Amino acid sequence: MNDLALLLTPEGRALLDEVRDTEPARELAVATRLRRDHPAELVSAALGQARLRQRAVAKFGAEDAGRMFFTPNGVEQSTRASVAAYRARRLTELGVTSVADLCCGIGGDAIALARAGIRVLAVDRDPLTAAAARANAEALGLAELIEVREADVTEVDTAGYDAVFADPARRGGRGRVFDPEAYSPPLSWAVETARRAPRAALKIAPGIPHDIVPPEAEAEWISDGGDVKEAVLWFGTGAPGTVRATLLPGPRTLLGRGLPDPAVRPVGRYLYEPDGAVIRAHLVAEVAEEVGGGLLDATIAYVTADEPRPTPYATGYEITDQLPFNVKRLKALLRERGVGTLAVKKRGSAVEPEELRRKVRPQGPNAATVFLTRVAGAPTMLIGQPLA
Repeated sequence: MNDLALLLTPEGRALLDEVRDTEPARELAVATRLRRDHPAELVSAALGQARLRQRAVAKFGAEDAGRMFFTPNGVEQSTRASVAAYRARRLTELGVTSVADLCCGIGGDAIALARAGIRVLAVDRDPLTAAAARANAEALGLAELIEVREADVTEVDTAGYDAVFADPARRGGRGRVFDPEAYSPPLSWAVETARRAPRAALKIAPGIPHDIVPPEAEAEWISDGGDVKEAVLWFGTGAPGTVRATLLPGPRTLLGRGLPDPAVRPVGRYLYEPDGAVIRAHLVAEVAEEVGGGLLDATIAYVTADEPRPTPYATGYEITDQLPFNVKRLKALLRERGVGTLAVKKRGSAVEPEELRRKVRPQGPNAATVFLTRVAGAPTMLIGQPLA
């Protein structure tokens, strides 16, 4: 708290501007110089905040990250701005004008909601985190729309709000928490809170088992740039039981249609690698139907087909070779093709990509992708090129 208070003073803000672009290798020299004119505690706080802001650029962009205030946990656990903006758009489309943001962290979601024109009550029980959220609302000119309250979210009355957004903490003293009932607060509390609200969105880990999704909720898995970021349980959308995968940027959304698992078939000329959100949402069958394909193996989420049918929900490859797993044969084939740039993808294989690269030592001007997988249960290597 003291560090943040120091940084919010005129001297602290000026020092933050001065150390903004400090590289890690220069920190000691910069700190030594600045301590001649500024308190050591303030210099340390400014350099620490500069490091956090640099890390936050990937989530918030350079302009916002350069003005915001972060805690180490806040950088790690906050929602990526593009994902938060997408969720805020969905809420506005549902007619939401006010949201109780429970477990708000440093305010990433509250910022996106306010920028969408939604009035926000942002609540966090940690004093430093709540102070950072308040400072961020002010720094971005959103203080009129965001009220930050330091409180236990389980004691907050949300009755006066159109919707509840909850992001229970999924990290404990020993790292990431996988049991939803070990979230803080537990998922069961968040679900009961959501049921009492007109609308609600609960941010949860993407690995949540499908069988614990409440029947009245809509479940959405979201990826950004191909990386799965989160799952969201939506309440009050009028679509109970719906499953969807949303890919950002876009957004592009694939809705589940309750299709049976695709049939296993021989390797075709084309292979499709579904987006991670599609896989997490159990919508590989929808992709297989879209490309007219089937599975390489009943337990592997690779789709094979005979025709190229581009889809935003999977990356397509043209397969040139199919080999039983054999490092020597792969090395000889890559040497013959002059492959020096080798992308290694795997599903259903214990071999690590870097280990394989070391063994085959690719050299040459050409590029290829090798898939380490199983075909009808047998360890197999498929070599190909991404579709243009």
